[in-house]
Amino acid sequence: MSTNTNAAAQSPTARERARARNVARVVSLAAATMVLGLGFALTALTGSLPLWVQYLPLLASVLLLGLPHGAVDHLVLPRARNEPITVRALAGVGALYLVAGTIYAAIWLLAPVAAFSLFILLTLFHWGQGDVYALVELVGVDYLETPARRTLALLVRGGAPMVVPLIAFPGQYAFVAGTVVGLFDPGVAAGLESLIRTQVRLLVGAAFGAVVVAALGVGYLRSGGSRSWMFDAGETVGLVAFFALVPPVLAIGLYFCFWHSVRHILRTMLVDDGTVSALAEPAVGRACLRFARDATPLTVGGIVVCVGIALLVPQTPATVPEIGGLYLVALAILTLPHVVVVSLLDRSQGLWPPSPSHD
Repeated sequence: MSTNTNAAAQSPTARERARARNVARVVSLAAATMVLGLGFALTALTGSLPLWVQYLPLLASVLLLGLPHGAVDHLVLPRARNEPITVRALAGVGALYLVAGTIYAAIWLLAPVAAFSLFILLTLFHWGQGDVYALVELVGVDYLETPARRTLALLVRGGAPMVVPLIAFPGQYAFVAGTVVGLFDPGVAAGLESLIRTQVRLLVGAAFGAVVVAALGVGYLRSGGSRSWMFDAGETVGLVAFFALVPPVLAIGLYFCFWHSVRHILRTMLVDDGTVSALAEPAVGRACLRFARDATPLTVGGIVVCVGIALLVPQTPATVPEIGGLYLVALAILTLPHVVVVSLLDRSQGLWPPSPSHD
């Protein structure tokens, strides 16, 4: 038994695909501008927002873009490869989520500090790989021809949300880490104080700064300061400033919903012929409804995972930060298999290593 939603409609023409990609580019840039502008405005106009308010964008991502952005993982690989969506393919993705998610959940229960550290590294990689796709396929950056340069871009784009808050807001970083880990082992939170040591922050900051300078410097030399380099540099500086100035809980919530998730959703739309045709018109609303239809079943499944984690954690979450921490644990468990699927998608689309057209 198999289905192929791409084959159900006439395949879009090359012109339609180009128009759809242009629409996706505009939407992604508009969303990114909104993230930066809203974050800076809220911070400047309201000062220090109550912590529960800062958590609202993150908690809203359960239904708004965040959790749904990975809920079509069972469809993207067959669509990207122009293959039938078979029961075997669906079962393979389901097994990946079950096995990887169960193993990671066990790590959270047995070694929560190690699990949290893995989550930071995993998120850095995944958010970086998402922006590498956007730079190459949506923006058309003209100097990321090699895996080494794309790796630098990945480290810069993933490092901004994961590393800069550690340097700029060490107390809040340690608070979130302690809250999440404390759901499993309240006594270990004090051991996370090493996160805020000045020496650690300086070392991490210097390393990340060197990577940023190297990535933008190589890009400038390779492109001669082209328009795409100016775009990349502008986004990079904007992201670093955003995570250096906006309180981290608020910044991560806004970024996760309206930057990373929007870009990944657009990527999934561009491998679905039906959505490509809608974007090409452009009928963005119809494209979004089609995505929502595809994502709803496994978004519900993700909510079930959140409930299951709530029943498993030794400490029952009772405050907004603890509920937010519980959600982060659920996201971590879902992120591990999601990264595997996206990495396979990268391969299918020729990003790692770059396809000949980019060399």
